[in-house]
Amino acid sequence: MSDEAPITEAELQAYADERLAPERRAAVEAWLAARAEDAERIADYRRLGGALRAAFDPLLEEPVPAHLARAARRSAGWRRFAVAAACAVLGFAVGVPAGWQLAGTRPATLSPSDAVFMARRAAIAHVTYSPEVRHPVEVGADQEAHLVAWLSKRLGVKVRAPKLDDAGLALVGGRLLPGESGPVAHFMYQTQNGRRLTMYVRAEASKNRETAFRYSRENNVSVFYWVDRDCGYALASADLTREELLNVATLVYKQLEP
Repeated sequence: MSDEAPITEAELQAYADERLAPERRAAVEAWLAARAEDAERIADYRRLGGALRAAFDPLLEEPVPAHLARAARRSAGWRRFAVAAACAVLGFAVGVPAGWQLAGTRPATLSPSDAVFMARRAAIAHVTYSPEVRHPVEVGADQEAHLVAWLSKRLGVKVRAPKLDDAGLALVGGRLLPGESGPVAHFMYQTQNGRRLTMYVRAEASKNRETAFRYSRENNVSVFYWVDRDCGYALASADLTREELLNVATLVYKQLEP
């Protein structure tokens, strides 16, 4: 009997993200070599992850535009959501802590690498599951109460499935995904003509963090993402325009406000 530790999903995800410890790479590669379906899935993750890194990593070095910084200092009385939404429309990653009114040049509480990582994972999950016809979700919308209770228990925080009828989107269902530091909830919505949107929700280790909306786009996948207290949220779609996605993010945010 082999004493080799079993291969976990977390290790597969770390391998896909090129973060796996060198001493485990050989074991993971041997495991994948014997499992063609898993090997193909992880290869897809690696390809998309590489494309996302190439697209998003340069953004980490970009400073906040001077005119936006000046506008922030002049507008100390604006509420955070109005500022966040305005920044999102412009497509800039502006570090305004959500939940606080603007005060001078207070820095964002969400590090760029953490924000980009959440956007990448949300985009990967969307690309992986949104094309599915027969098995797009684990639990369907007809069991919404069970789905929400199950995901809330696994994440350790209260999770909700927002109602997006005003945006023409109906809940398809959801699933549980592995995340960097714990389980992730993944909800899927769809319009009558089959356009899809997914919502990626993870529990935040640092509670009471709040950030502005941020926008990213990789190829044809648009993502709006933010942190609100104990959860991080990312909305992803290859079918909706940026303006449509911002409208949905607005609806989600308003419904998740305590």
